[in-house]
Amino acid sequence: MRKLKVCGAFDGMSCGQQALVEANIPYSVYYASELDPYAIKVTQANFPNTIQIGDITKVDESNFNHDIDLLMGGSPCQGFSFAGKQLNFDDPRSKLFFEFIRLRDILKPKYVLLENVRMAKESQDIISKYMGCEPTKINSSLVSAQSRNRLYWFVMWDENLGQYIPCIIPQPKKKDIVIRDILEDLPFGEIPNYLANHWGGVPRGDKVKSIEDDKANCLTASMYKGQIPTFIKKPNPTQSKEGLIRVGTATLKGHDSIKRVYSDEGKSPTLTTMGGGHREPKISMGRVVNRRLDEHGVRKDNQLDLPFTTKVEVREDDISNCLTTVEKDNVVVNRDEYLWRKLTPLECERLQTVPDNYTNHVSKTQRYKMIGNGWTVAVIAHILKGIQLDETWHEMYNETKEMI
Repeated sequence: MRKLKVCGAFDGMSCGQQALVEANIPYSVYYASELDPYAIKVTQANFPNTIQIGDITKVDESNFNHDIDLLMGGSPCQGFSFAGKQLNFDDPRSKLFFEFIRLRDILKPKYVLLENVRMAKESQDIISKYMGCEPTKINSSLVSAQSRNRLYWFVMWDENLGQYIPCIIPQPKKKDIVIRDILEDLPFGEIPNYLANHWGGVPRGDKVKSIEDDKANCLTASMYKGQIPTFIKKPNPTQSKEGLIRVGTATLKGHDSIKRVYSDEGKSPTLTTMGGGHREPKISMGRVVNRRLDEHGVRKDNQLDLPFTTKVEVREDDISNCLTTVEKDNVVVNRDEYLWRKLTPLECERLQTVPDNYTNHVSKTQRYKMIGNGWTVAVIAHILKGIQLDETWHEMYNETKEMI
């Protein structure tokens, strides 16, 4: 297959470029239109040969030294999203879609891929009219541990018709990945960084309401080394059709969506820009305990010569520890109560199927933001494989013509 020349509009941290790599589609040059300096830093760290061309509203043919084969991008979605005010094209950010179309008309690429959120039918129809096709809806949950419904418009230029025609996008094969599959082996010392908040320099969570009776649980005390972690009561979980298993509601300020705590046996909710305010996805954990472990990690509480190891433990027998005077048991919990924490940046990377530590070049806050703004790489790679099939078919067709 020939090497493509590609332009990524609203390129962010260049998930599209990573998708090209994972789809095994060769390319010789990649232009990126992006404004966020942190996203640009991450892109250049992973793909140093990327040609940054800046603000899409100021880009024209003079920015390119090559004919472009593929243009792809996801124009800002805030105005379209059902989670926002739904200003649609009255939102100036939504109007940047027309800059994408302007760039398409300038570059005249063979392939065009656009991604956006689910939106009002009226706005969707406008985009479809300009793109020349209806969108395909794909939920990232098919290939990742995140429920993320997105619309994809994918077209190719037909020389005979003199217009763009739709490319068929089949649904990806379901992989049955859940949150538990993407969790990192977080050292105990790192756990406090992802608990709800801190109290006197030690981890402390918040009360969590049971989703059964909507009453706040009592805050239980843990005397381990002065730490007072908060536990959530484990009610009968509720599972959505998207595969999310909600197990509790944290008593945080703000919108209901940021208070939801999920089981790691289900899917994660859709990642957002997560700009502070406890917007990161939250999962239930186990209990903080002291255990004597041998070199193989086997519990040996009676071997007093072994040092204590602090860990988070989930009791499968549905019974809490007894309160004793023994140090290892100095965790006072009520039946069915669990810690909860937010997902780490690395775990959020895995939700978006980007390589581990792909964004580990900027602050944690910026990592969360750009991951939420990014694409699910596995979905984009799946779509782009259609280019591989088309290019291969044309190469075979041309070879056959020459033989005849």
